Amino acid sequence: MTKKSYATTIDLLIITNYPVSNILKDSKYRKPFSNSPNTKGKIVAALTNDLQLNSARVTFSRFGRLAAGTCTALVLLASCSKPVEKVEEVRPVRAMRVAADNMDMIAEFSGDVRARYESRLGFRVGGKIISRKVDIGSTVKRGQVLMQLDPQDLKLAQAQANAGMKAAESNRDLAKAELKRYQDLREKNFVSQAVLDSKETAFKAAQASYDQALAGYRNQSNQAGYTSLIADVDGVVTGIDAETGQVVAAGAPVVRVAQMGEKEIAIGIPEDKVDTLRKVNDVRVRVWARPDQIIPGKVREISPVADPSTRTYTAKVSIPSDAVGVKLGMTAYVAFAEKSANAGIKLPLTALHQDKSATAVWVVENGTVKLVPVQVAGNIGNEILVAGGVAPGQTIVTAGVNLLQPGQKVKILGDDLALAEKPNTNPASATGNGAGHANGGVAK
Repeated sequence: MTKKSYATTIDLLIITNYPVSNILKDSKYRKPFSNSPNTKGKIVAALTNDLQLNSARVTFSRFGRLAAGTCTALVLLASCSKPVEKVEEVRPVRAMRVAADNMDMIAEFSGDVRARYESRLGFRVGGKIISRKVDIGSTVKRGQVLMQLDPQDLKLAQAQANAGMKAAESNRDLAKAELKRYQDLREKNFVSQAVLDSKETAFKAAQASYDQALAGYRNQSNQAGYTSLIADVDGVVTGIDAETGQVVAAGAPVVRVAQMGEKEIAIGIPEDKVDTLRKVNDVRVRVWARPDQIIPGKVREISPVADPSTRTYTAKVSIPSDAVGVKLGMTAYVAFAEKSANAGIKLPLTALHQDKSATAVWVVENGTVKLVPVQVAGNIGNEILVAGGVAPGQTIVTAGVNLLQPGQKVKILGDDLALAEKPNTNPASATGNGAGHANGGVAK
């Protein structure tokens, strides 16, 4: 008997849960092999045939009884357990009580802080840059050296001009001495007037040559001095356009210096708002780093030509030079304000919920929420202007709007609960505590 068949027989015995000891005692299998040296092995071999035929029937019968018993136990357990109570979820939200007020209709644009005067400095002569004395962001004073060119060639030209000037000076002195002698001879009538006139002409020509040589020398001296680029105003370096070793032409910009003092905000205005905003006098500026600080501004100029890349009109809004915390390059927002004739409602952008194609807000009533469509009239920074759909005094959810369902119970968090339950006796105050704060104080 092979190991494989023996193992199969043992598996069948285990499946049928038949005791092996009973098999060895059964005369049906033991008697034919009583005198055999391997009685136990031959009994198992003989038993294999019977088990292979009956194992499927025995196994099915056993598992059927087990399944029936399991189902009965489950039914009994189910009948003894208590039903699970469904707990209704209460969603925490932030909310505010809305109020109507005569608000400002504001158009707001982003821009950056720039110096009103920014100079692109360059050398007045051409040459090779041998040193750079400043970096971007360096503060410079008037008269400070910014860059230097190689002065060798210009010094040689200056020496040449100096030599020419000295030669002209010698010729002039000689012509002057001859003129003096001939004047003395003319007084004694030793020479004619024509000879004296020629000497006077020669002296004047020598004097003119000297003047010419002197001017050339002075010009070359100035050229040699132009090898040092000097800051002509107090300011800060905003850009470097050339590096050491580069050969530059005369007048090519190499350093940009912004003057200290007046600053302005550069913004782009859409073409449909240029004429409207040109008439607005109430201009407010705030920088991203200090959103609560409002700086008065004034439109200094609006470009008459649209930018070819953005198709907007560049406007420059000047701000006071003593504005605190405003640095060059900062992101700024310029708001144009105009008082509206009718009272309206402002809500933070976080209160909006997109319901299919409609814009809506969640209104809290008796601890539950309902979705109410609204008409949006415009936006003011981080706030929206609501033209209809909600009424003053209603409580609007301002955070958590995407997790709500109609009729769901909500719990208003923290300080928002006191604001939502507070009677609406001061519309302006209610607006300031809600939407006005979200806009960083831009709106009145």
